[in-house]
Amino acid sequence: MKLPKFHLSFYLGGAIVLCLLVIAIFAPIIAPYNPFEDFRGLENLSPSFENHNGHVFLLGTDQLGRDLLSRLIFGTRYCLFMGCLSVLFAACIGIPLGLYAGYIKSADRIISKATDILMSFPAILIAIIVVSILGPGLYNAIIAVGLTSIPAFIRLTRGQVLAESRKEYVMAAQSIGVRTNRILFQHIFRNIVSPLLVLTSLSLGAAILESASLSFLNLGVSPPAPEWGSMIRSGMETFLSTNPWVSTFSGFCIFLNVLGFNLLGDALRDKWDPMLRGK
Repeated sequence: MKLPKFHLSFYLGGAIVLCLLVIAIFAPIIAPYNPFEDFRGLENLSPSFENHNGHVFLLGTDQLGRDLLSRLIFGTRYCLFMGCLSVLFAACIGIPLGLYAGYIKSADRIISKATDILMSFPAILIAIIVVSILGPGLYNAIIAVGLTSIPAFIRLTRGQVLAESRKEYVMAAQSIGVRTNRILFQHIFRNIVSPLLVLTSLSLGAAILESASLSFLNLGVSPPAPEWGSMIRSGMETFLSTNPWVSTFSGFCIFLNVLGFNLLGDALRDKWDPMLRGK
């Protein structure tokens, strides 16, 4: 079977994302221990193969004696859930707004101005403000991160619609009186899916990083949930003294996750962007 021609980054990024998905789905089977179980007297252990009363902690334990490997494995679920749901939320709002902004001039003025205002602020600042209003928590953090991703979907969709609306198939649909919604969602949308998929992949990496940042600031998922951002925060207390592994391994997991989605998004962009074809 001949594989499609993609850059090496596509297969590398795809392999990382696939491994993370498998880990998230089969976390209860893969994890050696309950991520909430604390082993008294075995706090702040370093990574080793040493047997401690019948227990082996390959990546050590945290300050409460919980197995770090198990918590990192279950943290994959929180990471992917928050990232995917926030990007889905942004896409469901941003894409329709971008379609109308690119096709209807009166809507374009309002939507574009609102988008410019949102994009003038740092994304993390908007997320912090939203969570401060709604209150910390898993779903409020998802809404906050999703709101920061909406402008990117609006801008990209609007630009693609402006280019597509000048093509003959759109003019033909207009000439026979096809309704606006049908032109936008059944004709134009299916021809701009490729760049939107690229943006979705790249946005997932950014959303995962922002979600972890909110949890680090204690505005997202709070302890004792095994979320990587909150694990970095809890590990900072012992980072320079007894146990640097909690923050180090948690940060590496975030890095690996973001790297996988960015590599995948870059490869898809190189494949589908007509300006980059042939390079």
